[in-house]
Amino acid sequence: MTDGNPITAAKPTLLLVEDSRLFTSVLTFRFQNELGLCVQHCGSLAAVQQALQQADTRYTLAMVDLNLPGSPRGEVLNLTLENEIPTIVFTATFSPETRAEIMQRHVVDYVMKDNDLALEKAFCAVRQAMENRRRRVLVADRSEANLAEVGQALRRMLFEVDEARSGWDAVAMLEKAAYHLVVAGEHLSDMSGAEFCRRVRKQHSNNQLGFIGLYPPEDAFNGLLFLRAGASDAVRTPIVPEEFQCRVAYHVDMLGQVQALRATAASDYLTGLYNRRYFYAEGPKLISRGLKMGRHLSIGVLDIDHFKRLNDTYGHEIGDLVLVAVANRLKNEVEGKGHLLCRLGGEEFGLLVVDLDAAEATAYFDELRRRLATVKVVADEEELSISVSIGVAEVSGFETFDNYINAADQFLYMAKHRGRNQVYSDYLMAEESARARRAAG
Repeated sequence: MTDGNPITAAKPTLLLVEDSRLFTSVLTFRFQNELGLCVQHCGSLAAVQQALQQADTRYTLAMVDLNLPGSPRGEVLNLTLENEIPTIVFTATFSPETRAEIMQRHVVDYVMKDNDLALEKAFCAVRQAMENRRRRVLVADRSEANLAEVGQALRRMLFEVDEARSGWDAVAMLEKAAYHLVVAGEHLSDMSGAEFCRRVRKQHSNNQLGFIGLYPPEDAFNGLLFLRAGASDAVRTPIVPEEFQCRVAYHVDMLGQVQALRATAASDYLTGLYNRRYFYAEGPKLISRGLKMGRHLSIGVLDIDHFKRLNDTYGHEIGDLVLVAVANRLKNEVEGKGHLLCRLGGEEFGLLVVDLDAAEATAYFDELRRRLATVKVVADEEELSISVSIGVAEVSGFETFDNYINAADQFLYMAKHRGRNQVYSDYLMAEESARARRAAG
């Protein structure tokens, strides 16, 4: 934490403008340790002015107390907004007039210091704002006025917002990208909002995607139609921005909690990777979508060589360290590539790769094998080397998921039979057969 002094960091940086030592200490500790933020503290208007003059720091977010030395009437808020820093107001001085003025200034949110939960609410406001920056919302409506009004309210909350006027276009967008929330008007260009909601719910449950319907005040029945169609909520138009934002925040937060519980249930307790159950639930969906789109897919099963011997020699604690080390390297290698990685059980890992043909998948897994060979684990002052054997099967048509796994398992067995620390696949088998035929002919 600094007080008006420049800081430079790759991590997101929060500008905390607060003159209370207690609030500053508690919030700074939590922002740094729980959210991983860099925090620059300023306790006066002059300190804020000095901090904003530093060209080497770009602030991701600001939390601002309206009344502090040099800023008796909230002048500090002007500075952060003029510098285009998304701002949350945290203040003890409030009135209906102040509230109206703040909301007109398009702040991200405001938190009152008038109760025992103030610090927790301030922390949650920052956490949600930071999380919203990674969340996408789809707004679907034929009304340009609704698109503009709703889009503005959502962007104030720092969501990434996409727009669609056609129901079919919106459905296609939902298939191509991960969204947290859909907001749909009463009518789209090609279908009603309720019909669009029903189509969305066929593919995305309430536990996967929030849905808010918009309806005019003169036709409350349309709000009921949205709810009957599976919407999470229905809101009258024109929206009241603050009410709308509270409803959005509630639904996104609840969805986040549900998804956190689902992630816990889908995670392997030791490595943090997806578990076998999740792999068998999501793998078929990924394959079905990929085959329909003409994408190349392959499944690999990886097995740590001589793992039982390692456990017997060094103990299960060292064995667990090896599993975690291999899992972490795998996670780093596949992150952001759209592949699906899991721990199948014991020393076996499963990896479903997309957009690689049979030859490319074989080469990819062989490179993965070489990189895993660089992982080192120390046991009894001895550095242990790790090797893996991998079986790879191309997904070339619609079959049961078990069939794909069994095929990769067979190639894994062949890789081990051929000496371990290698990759074997249907592609390599076909290449060997072709060479044998040429040699015989």
